[in-house]
Amino acid sequence: MSADRPIVAAAVGAALVRAGIDTAFGVVGSGNFDVTNAMVAAGARFVAARHETGAATMADAYARMSAAGVAAVTLHQGCGLTNALTGMTEAAKSRTPLVVVTAEATQPRSNFFVDQPALASAVGAVPMRVDSAEEAPRKAADAVATAVQQRRTVLLNLPLDVQALPAADPITPASLARPLPPREAPADPDDVERLVAALRTARRPVFVAGRGARGPGCRAALELLADRCGALLATSAVAKGLFAGNPWSLDVSGGFASPLAAELIAGADLVVGWGCTLNMWTMRHGRLIAPGATVVQVDLDDDALGAQRELTFGVRGDVVEVARATAAELGHGRAGYRTPDRRAAIAARVRWRDVEFEPAVEPGRIDPRALTIALDDLLPAERILSVDSGNFMGYPSMFLDVPDEFGFCFTQAFQCVGLGLATAIGAALARPDRLPVAALGDGGLLMGAAELETVVRLGLPMVVIVYDDAAYGAEVHHFGPHGAPLDAVRFPDTDLAAAARGFGFDGVTVRSPEDLAGVAAWVDGPRTAPLLIDAKVTRNQPSWWLEEAFRGH
Repeated sequence: MSADRPIVAAAVGAALVRAGIDTAFGVVGSGNFDVTNAMVAAGARFVAARHETGAATMADAYARMSAAGVAAVTLHQGCGLTNALTGMTEAAKSRTPLVVVTAEATQPRSNFFVDQPALASAVGAVPMRVDSAEEAPRKAADAVATAVQQRRTVLLNLPLDVQALPAADPITPASLARPLPPREAPADPDDVERLVAALRTARRPVFVAGRGARGPGCRAALELLADRCGALLATSAVAKGLFAGNPWSLDVSGGFASPLAAELIAGADLVVGWGCTLNMWTMRHGRLIAPGATVVQVDLDDDALGAQRELTFGVRGDVVEVARATAAELGHGRAGYRTPDRRAAIAARVRWRDVEFEPAVEPGRIDPRALTIALDDLLPAERILSVDSGNFMGYPSMFLDVPDEFGFCFTQAFQCVGLGLATAIGAALARPDRLPVAALGDGGLLMGAAELETVVRLGLPMVVIVYDDAAYGAEVHHFGPHGAPLDAVRFPDTDLAAAARGFGFDGVTVRSPEDLAGVAAWVDGPRTAPLLIDAKVTRNQPSWWLEEAFRGH
């Protein structure tokens, strides 16, 4: 094998990098050893995780938060892929541009044999395969193009027998091209006119921006249109921070919404979802839509229009293009939902921390609201927050402010407990200019604890906040009031700060506000090690958002 004729595995690795992959995450075994090293040799950064689901979740978060907008995962055949499926499913459901390159055993008698294309299809990913040496570089480039242009998670299978063959032709820059970003869809003039008419007659319009409104230019385009029609601004949870600092921002719509935000959204006579499906979480099972209100959805994907919510009408198109065209047609001059009294109320009461509450009391434990408000004041404002799933998740999501939509990474499309720490690692690598903050429950931390070593090895100055109730709190509060036995979802108290110190973290246990002095000392210090805060939180009341979710069911 000559230097300019690598094996297929090496050709695929080099082709992935030439096509736009700058960072890959994975766990390396014999089946993906060559393709991973080839990616590194071609200039990509490789981040070794301790578990494949962690690797896939890191890559998902990195792709969401980085300028590259795409990432790769590299896996061993069979068990490497099955280990990664949970993270892959989250990415696929979120339409994250991601290429999962995995070795494949094609002999049914192999211990590693599983139907890998079927697994990809089952979780919503796009299966592809390198079937020959001749097509290898082009198939790799096609995988990246599919991920970027269609916003899909792609599983690129690399059969063991094919990847060991000599590559058919030398790889040249001219043979591969970086994929174009998703093409902006022009706004249909009839759809624009219909939306303009709805905005002209609306007295209380509200915009709800979602995942599809996190792209370049979206904030400016939506704020311009909102200024012209007098709309209030809200987001789905995944787009939190998009309108940070805007005086008409209601922050997050749905189960996380503050009482004032919920009141104002429910009072709208026109709700427009921008790249947002207006699903049961975002609209509280429809309770945030007033009877008779006009409901409009703007989305690139025809299949998304009306998939979660009955619409008055849908508009197919790119958020920026539709918003700009509508603003140009609408012109200036409508006050809409914006009054001096509402502006003052939003400034005073739209944030959860400004809503009065009576702190929960339990000996040796701290109220999670009081904890999170204190941490919001202690931690630097330039942060990137990642939140795991669980009973606790509303507290960091709504009591910790973020600077913009790239300050909040919310991997909740699959609602899987245990992805939060890996999410924070991927987000931290995407935005090294910000303090990474991971908010986890004790259950989620223990599920993903192997990645504590990854945080230390990478030298990330991360703060890990553990809302530790020594239980699966959602189940405790859901089934407990009905008298169900709870032994299966309660656990002995664990010294998580000590466990973290064993990995190389600084560890602080917080049972009262006074214990936060250790956090302040870390913030003011050199931050030579990451910090884990084991916050022993009160357990005698459910979170407000979980009560809302269970009522919806």
